[in-house]
Amino acid sequence: MAETVTIEKIYQWLEEVKDPEIPVLSLLDLGVITNVSIGDKVKIEMTPTFVGCPAIDYMKNDIVDTLKKHGQEAEVEVTFRKPWSSDCISEKGKAALKKYGLAPPPDNKLFTDLEILENAECPRCSQTNTELKNPFGPTLCRAIYYCNNCKEAFEQFKPV
Repeated sequence: MAETVTIEKIYQWLEEVKDPEIPVLSLLDLGVITNVSIGDKVKIEMTPTFVGCPAIDYMKNDIVDTLKKHGQEAEVEVTFRKPWSSDCISEKGKAALKKYGLAPPPDNKLFTDLEILENAECPRCSQTNTELKNPFGPTLCRAIYYCNNCKEAFEQFKPV
């Protein structure tokens, strides 16, 4: 007898789908998976971090391939009904960002002014004696900082 597929089981499988730019972070912990439903096939709603995210197709394909590996046909819909914000990142996700060497975004602060980006907590030494070097990191969602304590450069995931 085949195992009954539940929403909880789908979420468990989706933990395997990692962000293509930050492979220690699942799409669930990033907060871009916004809804899962089961009908004739599994339907996943996804809201990328940015409208023009170049990894959208890659993420969609990875979701479909992962569920196919578990015997489920899936359809992924990209939706912007509710915009993604950095508040969607789970606590587990923020810890993974820090362990990976990226400063997680500050809690409950929208990126509306460069002033809030002036200082960030260093993911290596946890000090805030840091300075913004460039608000434009390698992707739209990251900024580059320098820590005056441990003398290391690091990136922070911007609060948006």
